[in-house]
Amino acid sequence: MRWLPALYVVGLLVLEPITPVLWPVSFVLIALPLVAAFAHGPVVVAGVTVFAVGFEAVLAGTPCCAGRSVGYLWERHYVAAYVCTALVGTLGTILAAHRIRRERTLADVRFVADMAQRVLLRPVPHRIGELQLESFYLSAAAEARIGGDLFEAVPTPHGVRLLIGDVRGKGLQAVETAATLLGAFREAAHDEPDLPALAGRVETSMSRHAEQLPGSGSEVVERFTTAVFAEIVTDDRIVRVVNCGHPPPLLVRPGEVRELDRGRSAPPLNIGMLVGEPYDVDSYDLRSGDQVLLYTDGVTETRAPSGAFYPLVDRVRSWGPLPPRKLLDRLHDDLVAYSHNQLHDDTAALTVYLPPEEGSGRASSGPGA
Repeated sequence: MRWLPALYVVGLLVLEPITPVLWPVSFVLIALPLVAAFAHGPVVVAGVTVFAVGFEAVLAGTPCCAGRSVGYLWERHYVAAYVCTALVGTLGTILAAHRIRRERTLADVRFVADMAQRVLLRPVPHRIGELQLESFYLSAAAEARIGGDLFEAVPTPHGVRLLIGDVRGKGLQAVETAATLLGAFREAAHDEPDLPALAGRVETSMSRHAEQLPGSGSEVVERFTTAVFAEIVTDDRIVRVVNCGHPPPLLVRPGEVRELDRGRSAPPLNIGMLVGEPYDVDSYDLRSGDQVLLYTDGVTETRAPSGAFYPLVDRVRSWGPLPPRKLLDRLHDDLVAYSHNQLHDDTAALTVYLPPEEGSGRASSGPGA
């Protein structure tokens, strides 16, 4: 875009010699300041405007270059072109100044959003004990990078405890709720002896937070969060899962990709306390070389232009074993391509990988290494 004004002038110089003298191709220079305003600041646009008016005069009244007599220089049509170019240049200068202000504002908003995301969704450690972890967050908002999706990984005496969730709604209330949940999880993960107790304590914190927000009783109930709590105990080679209305995690192992779901999901957080249903714990074996992929519904609800939902299990199965970072990078790129860059919901994912043991014949850096 920065070279577009120069290319515009080059195109004009190509057309001018091959068109009849009575065809004043130089009139297209009227648009040159607006072309410059796309990628340059107001000072450059003003300079381009002066250049355009002078170049129009050169093309209007130079027998050697344009084949016209000097008298054309002040012919009324050319004078009108000079005036129009000056007016368009003034408009282009104003637009360029406005664009620069908007770009600076957007940069400030993104900077603040990045800082808020680092506080709210701080990067998970790449390694906890034997486990390798990776994560990504993709916001569907055009001018912000935070929303209601959340994830966390905390090493505790009970094992590595994981959380991924999706707060209903958007805006500041969703961000506040996500911050409340993460704060409660980070504290309770060390204290509670099992996942049901952990989920209950986090839900209690969320219910208190929802009651403090303005709104009627029905609105308080609607402030719910879907979540998955997981616990990986590497010594026992086991992963435990409590699902609260959230898409089930995937177990990715060589030759197999399946959902960790036995149909015993509890209601979403802030609703479970009302219906009084217990939190069921599902336990699964975890082998060396296995990966557990947790994700939000922004992944599975991504749509193609035809309306078809994203087939996560089939996609992951078709890729074969991948290291954690490559798996998430592939997922990120595939979601953008599948939706034709039209994501309508925030997306988050967290993957945990148990490398093969030393001497097992596989590299310890990840599958496919």
